[in-house]
Amino acid sequence: MSATVGSAAVSVEAVSKRFRVYRERNNTLKSALMRRGSSSYQDFQALEEVSLEIPQGSTFALVGDNGSGKSTLLKCIARILVPDSGTIRRRGRMAAMLEVGSGFHPELSGRENIYLNGSILGMSRSEIDAKLDQIVDFSGVEAFIDQPVKNYSSGMYVRLGFSVAIHTEPEILLVDEILAVGDTSFQEKCAQKFADLRDEGRTVVVVSHSLPQLRSMADQAAYLDHGRLKAVGPARVVLEQYADAERTNIRTDDNGRVRWGTGEVVVERVEVIGPQGPVGEEGLVSGDQVVLRLHYHATRRVERPSLGLTMDSAQGSYLWASFSRDQGFSPDYLEGRGSVDLVIPHLPLQEGLYAVHGGVLGAGPEEVFDFVREIAWLQVGTSDPRDSGGPVSMAGRWRMSGQTRTAVEVVSALGTGTGGKDGL
Repeated sequence: MSATVGSAAVSVEAVSKRFRVYRERNNTLKSALMRRGSSSYQDFQALEEVSLEIPQGSTFALVGDNGSGKSTLLKCIARILVPDSGTIRRRGRMAAMLEVGSGFHPELSGRENIYLNGSILGMSRSEIDAKLDQIVDFSGVEAFIDQPVKNYSSGMYVRLGFSVAIHTEPEILLVDEILAVGDTSFQEKCAQKFADLRDEGRTVVVVSHSLPQLRSMADQAAYLDHGRLKAVGPARVVLEQYADAERTNIRTDDNGRVRWGTGEVVVERVEVIGPQGPVGEEGLVSGDQVVLRLHYHATRRVERPSLGLTMDSAQGSYLWASFSRDQGFSPDYLEGRGSVDLVIPHLPLQEGLYAVHGGVLGAGPEEVFDFVREIAWLQVGTSDPRDSGGPVSMAGRWRMSGQTRTAVEVVSALGTGTGGKDGL
């Protein structure tokens, strides 16, 4: 299997890698002599005949459970590990950020490690001189830049190391799970940097367990399972296959939306209806009554179905779900074409863009007739009162609940004869 979008930045052909895992080690001379120098072991197949292409200019995600081989593959691409068989071809200058603090010397300061790590990644001293201020500013560790990095937190390590790596301006950037160590603002900064790199035609290969993060940044993906390639292609499809390995019929429709299900009932569209009717470019505001109207087409009569709508932020974070059966509502049957409404009395969302996903399920919890991601979008504008952060609008109002008199007011009351025991 391969994903080809333009020319390939990295080509992986029939790559296999095996490790020898020892059950008992000869840690002492006595144990070695007693076992005659041998130790029992078993072979662990980390990668088995993996072939794929990473398109130039893509943000390519490697996903899979622990032990699936994704980090091993990344290290083979980075030339840290040598495959037992197969070939890997890379086109362009490469930088790798695979471990917290990789390439750092703990006794040196952050500034000195920028020069050390930058030289390891192929930068000249003059290049580092020219980009030093940018590297420090992006990392956010200005206050500690002249302190030994052994005193840094893991998050500071990540920010500085990642900042050095991206400022080498590589054609290919390899990033392992380390970004999970950074705080939210740093992750947002990294996501924007990945988008900038993609716009510049550079390639980012990233390993992460955060599906919301990958949904917002990756355009291509590969799914590994016990060292074997399960799927490769558009990220939105592959990530859904990984999210639920039991699904075998995940696909994209003619509109490029990801959907799955047996198909006896099809979700044709979800209509967004605001206070003034169907919502167009004007969007909605917090507090509006909203109707989400799910239009379906049942090719055969289905009994006691459940209808569902879920919502994510534009960044892919899961926000909300509503399934009709959980509310005690289940139509006796669906047949032919029709629609069902979900009424939201007061939209509790702040300004932003939100993805709506919709589906029709059968009587059994595992029976899915059709489920479609991004079947509709909500564009929510500013409202009054305006909250200060987060996706949720609580419609809160500030008010004075009581006030203690200040010291000046107390002294003033005493001076005018209104204080004393009675005044206080």
